[in-house]
Amino acid sequence: IAIEKGFDLELPKKVEEEAKEIKKNGIKESDYAGRKDFRKTLTFTIDPSDAKDFDDAISFRVITPSLIKEGVGEKEYEIGIHIADVSHYVKVDSALDLEARERGTSVYLVDRTIPMLPEILSNDLCSLVPNKDRLTMSAVFIVDKNAKVKNEWYGRTVINSQKRFTYEEAEESIKKSDSPLHRELSILNNLAKELTKERFAQGAISLDQEEVKFALDKDGAPIKVIIKERGDSNRLIEEFMLLANKKVAEFLSPKSPYKQSPEKTENDSVSIYRVHDLPSKEKMTDLVFFLRSLGHKISLVNGIIPSSEINNLLKKLEGKNEENTVNRAIIRSMAKAIYSTKNIGHYGLAFEYYTHFTSPIRRYPDIIVHRLLANYLVGKKLKKEHLLEYEKIAQISSEQEKRASDAERASIKYKQVEYMSKRLGEKFEGIISGITEWGIYIEEMETKCEGLARVREMKDDFYVFNEKKLELVGQKKKNRYRLGDRVKIKVKGVDLERKTIDYILI
Repeated sequence: IAIEKGFDLELPKKVEEEAKEIKKNGIKESDYAGRKDFRKTLTFTIDPSDAKDFDDAISFRVITPSLIKEGVGEKEYEIGIHIADVSHYVKVDSALDLEARERGTSVYLVDRTIPMLPEILSNDLCSLVPNKDRLTMSAVFIVDKNAKVKNEWYGRTVINSQKRFTYEEAEESIKKSDSPLHRELSILNNLAKELTKERFAQGAISLDQEEVKFALDKDGAPIKVIIKERGDSNRLIEEFMLLANKKVAEFLSPKSPYKQSPEKTENDSVSIYRVHDLPSKEKMTDLVFFLRSLGHKISLVNGIIPSSEINNLLKKLEGKNEENTVNRAIIRSMAKAIYSTKNIGHYGLAFEYYTHFTSPIRRYPDIIVHRLLANYLVGKKLKKEHLLEYEKIAQISSEQEKRASDAERASIKYKQVEYMSKRLGEKFEGIISGITEWGIYIEEMETKCEGLARVREMKDDFYVFNEKKLELVGQKKKNRYRLGDRVKIKVKGVDLERKTIDYILI
């Protein structure tokens, strides 16, 4: 799958050697110069239990204004979002840089990672591991109890993370008062919830898709399919990363409120944005048709379904059989988010400015954004002629990201088919996820393994496809199969090469 999508599994020797040299030098005394020191501030990371590269850490401090003693004012919080300072090590036009630029992204397949940077950097020197000094690029915010940003600071820093949480451990710390850092994580969790509320008030769309991961045996064969849980700890990290990405984009934008002096022009600075266009009216019309066929009353305003209507519908469907199917249909009707030097805003997040700043270990555009920020902070302006070069980088990164996500999806599908190949003849419960004239697509409930039950094998009746209502109807017995229906299935066969599963309805 990796080779088919054009990803080279090995990094060139020159790149590995360059990384080894950087690692050998480690962090030198001179590297600390000009950095703000956060080593004494409480700092921690929250990542999946199997993560090897830690891009981001959060620092937290309660600020008690002196006026509080006199009964005036309220507590404020300093929240630092510290990101591995990859651009400190990966210099422009070095072998590392050119390779990363071409790759654009790390690729996460089920049984392996194809890293954008050599592992001695991505899992070691750049990774924000606990109890070691690490160089970071930071966005630091002072916020009030409603998560309103009162003050902000950007720059190069040094941190020393005191704790590495897994999502599960952080979840427990939020809920249990006797767990490590319970107070701090609870405050951060409440602030994150305020940020979420604010986003949805602005028109963001809630699209949480269920994701699966696999337990593999020593030969890489799947022995268990697990649905990834998304709790408060996931959302907490997500919200603060969104905040950092949004604020850095505002800070770098020539039109941003930070640059109100009249001599500023549109081309005064260059940035790479993460943009998400409005959905096409054609796709929205199809989506409305689809949702109405399921019995949902949905209206269009200027050719688009208002985001509040989408969110209300998804809320209504929470925990229902058709939730995933509707969620997928909505995602399919959306435009793809891409990288660009032209800022058109981010429709899905409802942000006017947005970029990628928080994952430079695994995404090349983030390295570029770090460089732009570093230049901007010392007053170094980029010339207009750089615009074309950055547009090219944005385009390559967008293409590579699409290839990587196609490869990731194909690897998941492959492992699901492989999992079902050991279960031929077994019976499962499933949910109808798609209906066509040739058959019914069914997603097995526990593992999300999707397969097809063909109409020609439904021997109990003669079934006709009703396109308007998206249902299959038996002519004699009037049995109906609709999206979201629960059905019992048997695994008939699989085709590993084509990555398909055949089910029989029972």
